Amino acid sequence: MQFTISSTTLNNRLQTLSKVINSKNTLQILDSFLFEITDGELHITASDSENVLQSHLALDAHEGEGTFAVNSQTILNALRELPEQPLQFNINTNMATISIAYQGGEYNFTVQDATDYPKVATMFVNPSVITIDANILSSNINRSIFALGVDDLRPVMTGIYFDLATDSLSIVASDGHKLVRNRNLLVKSDAPASFILPRKPAMLLKNILTKDGGDVVIKFDNRSAEITYAEGKLTCRLIEGRYPNYNSVIPQDNPNQLVIDRKALLSALKRVLPFGSKSSQLIKLSLDAGALEVSSEDIDYSTKAHESILCEYTGRKMSIGFKGSSLTDILSNLESEEVTIELGDPSRAGLIMPSTQPENEDVLTLVMPMLLNE
Repeated sequence: MQFTISSTTLNNRLQTLSKVINSKNTLQILDSFLFEITDGELHITASDSENVLQSHLALDAHEGEGTFAVNSQTILNALRELPEQPLQFNINTNMATISIAYQGGEYNFTVQDATDYPKVATMFVNPSVITIDANILSSNINRSIFALGVDDLRPVMTGIYFDLATDSLSIVASDGHKLVRNRNLLVKSDAPASFILPRKPAMLLKNILTKDGGDVVIKFDNRSAEITYAEGKLTCRLIEGRYPNYNSVIPQDNPNQLVIDRKALLSALKRVLPFGSKSSQLIKLSLDAGALEVSSEDIDYSTKAHESILCEYTGRKMSIGFKGSSLTDILSNLESEEVTIELGDPSRAGLIMPSTQPENEDVLTLVMPMLLNE
């Protein structure tokens, strides 16, 4: 069995696939990539048993068809320092050997029996389907993943919630203190459905889809999902359980509204936050017509800082406290030049939204307040 392929193309694809492989696996074969040559294409699979990432590449030339497995670190080390050039692979499955000829040299090492590699289970029970643009999905995941919880006692909060309704698709993440809700008004279904995507496959998609385009098709049931994109497919187990009613925690009546330059507020927070309490990270926002004062204080170490920023504010004069790292995370993951902050009173959650929403989308973030010692 022989084939020829670009060194750069193969290396880039293997680097992406390698992100699914764990440093320690219960099955030794999962330390390897599965290679399959069929119909003039090279299909490569990587897995950690719960998540399976598959990709396909067109071959410049090939002779014969078959499957074999190669240790991931061995082939990644072999390709890492090679400049762009065609590579000639020659595999002898009977002898379990492989040679890779490149300009001026050759690698020789062993391959493993592909029959030991776990088969991908794709049995779905009454699956639902979502079709969404790859760039939109990538943006939604990038915007949401920082808000995921890390408490294993509440596993549903450690994943991204996909809520398909009759009027929109909402992609939600929350750790109980902050929340991100992305609503896509173009994706909808007559039959509502939902699933919770774990952190690891979400991170994999974040890295994959930034280099990709076209549509992503997500097929899912109560237990697993199959996510197909232009260059391959991700199959993963889902988090089972009931996601909290996220809409119920979003305050609807917020008479106090602040419009401010996102980067200016983010920069001020980064300057003031180091002078506040390291444990609470409390930031105080003091709002009045035309101005916002951002301040922090650490009584134990006698440090404090404050900074005033010009803004548009309509509402009553008020002060409200938030966790500084939550504010900086939210502002760092929004993209608009200006943000609108809606507030009810110092005891209610604050809403932070792009002043200009992405086309056909409604992006909203929520952050819970902290008690001010006044």
